Amino acid sequence: MHQFRGRRRGGFAMTYSTLASIVKYPHSSELSGDKKKFGFFASEEKDYHAIAQNLGITQLQENPLKLARYPLVYLVEAADDICYQVMDIEDAHKLHIITAEKAIELMLNFFDGEKRERRIRSLQIVSDVNEQIAYLRSSVIGLLINECCSAFLENETDILSGEFSGALIKHISPRAKTAYKACSDFAVRHIYRSKDVLDIELAGYRIIGFLLETFTDAIKNPEHAYSKLLLERVPEQYEVDAPTMYGKIQAVIDYVSGMTDVYALDLYRKITGARLPNV
Repeated sequence: MHQFRGRRRGGFAMTYSTLASIVKYPHSSELSGDKKKFGFFASEEKDYHAIAQNLGITQLQENPLKLARYPLVYLVEAADDICYQVMDIEDAHKLHIITAEKAIELMLNFFDGEKRERRIRSLQIVSDVNEQIAYLRSSVIGLLINECCSAFLENETDILSGEFSGALIKHISPRAKTAYKACSDFAVRHIYRSKDVLDIELAGYRIIGFLLETFTDAIKNPEHAYSKLLLERVPEQYEVDAPTMYGKIQAVIDYVSGMTDVYALDLYRKITGARLPNV
């Protein structure tokens, strides 16, 4: 909703439905609570309120603003739940974190009877293990899409009235739910907590935290020579000279959150002196 400096007016020109569909937590940052999750900043309340009024989204609280989820949010959330969970299993195999046998076992658990036998027969036709797992991954994603669509239709009345709670993935059929939970539990124990993954995550926390703290300190103390050097590093589209401190900090968040992994690492190394530019 925020217009970057120097960009054409309207940006992507998304429809109200599209904007509302990506707001998973339809409440202000002032209601983020312990989980630190929110759908829009306090500065964007009026914008989202206008979207909600036009779409007929139920308002649960006025100040700070809190609304019911827009129905299509549940489908966007389901797509995330499906793809990330299933593809994490495939990616873990490619990274040699788990064996091919385990990846195949976890994915075959979604099927029983003839559907399972048909997939086992198909696996015997293809000798490439990566292709076998890719085939099962696409099969599982297709199954879960149908499951979540069915859950949406079964709960349509509550979803449209704003009374539905939780994610669609929690309302799928028993077998699919059991297999999905097995993937989730296995990923937590053996993928997300593997040494390589934890090392990367620890480094990521350090780098992101350092960049946020460093640039926030710079906008709080813009008269310092070091601050001026840092702020010169920020592209002009980010309004680090916004009229309010709230706006300035938002600009820093926009800048850091838009960085690629490689860019953030390179900037971190340059600021800390771990890598100096060629002179």
